[in-house]
Amino acid sequence: MAKALFELNPDLDRTALAAQFAEATRLQIPDVLTDETARELREILHNRTHWGMALQAGADGKAHGFRAQDLRQREVAQKAMEVGKATDQAAAGRDYAYRALRYSLVEAVQEGWDPGGPHELLLEHLNAEPFLGLMREVTGIPELAKADGHASCFAAQHFLGLHIDSHVAEGWRIAYVLNLTIDDWYPDWGGYLVFFDEDGNIETGFKPQFNTLNLFRVPQAHAVTYVPPFAPKGRYAISGWLRDR
Repeated sequence: MAKALFELNPDLDRTALAAQFAEATRLQIPDVLTDETARELREILHNRTHWGMALQAGADGKAHGFRAQDLRQREVAQKAMEVGKATDQAAAGRDYAYRALRYSLVEAVQEGWDPGGPHELLLEHLNAEPFLGLMREVTGIPELAKADGHASCFAAQHFLGLHIDSHVAEGWRIAYVLNLTIDDWYPDWGGYLVFFDEDGNIETGFKPQFNTLNLFRVPQAHAVTYVPPFAPKGRYAISGWLRDR
């Protein structure tokens, strides 16, 4: 299983990718994994991931994480609904907010959610030399030492508000998003990773295309656009930060 779980595409033009990243400080790499690998990962996210919720209402608000089994409790589900309503209020007031389905790879390892399971293996692969070596080569940052990560699913009415990822003091250097969406994601369904200039204009937008890896230096002003109620569930991804410590 481990071999099929995470194999890089051997045909990547690393020199060309590095040149593109050096110029733009952001990059979308299509077909980053072998097709077999990408489809195996998507199957894990679709059928073998116990999704919790991640929410935050306001830049100064608390980041809430609710595990799937905890949401079965009435009081926890009620709390999640209250925070969810607060995210709407925060966003309406031009404050930072987000809500999405989430499964933390790091917490899964630290707390033993599924010892030896595919999510633990995935985090191992993200921190192994093949992937980190590619990331050092493409970004030109030899100090990259480790990756954290979480699985996410932006379903209907989910979004990630405008922010800049300013945790440089914690070692964040590069943000990454490994897209594992359903095939042929349609633009009207939202879920785009977008970057803004100082006037709020969109400079670049990355479609959540299956088996693509988005990379960008932090901090940069960005967001994930709102997924409308008519969109199908399927904006799956593995996201996190590449760190120098």
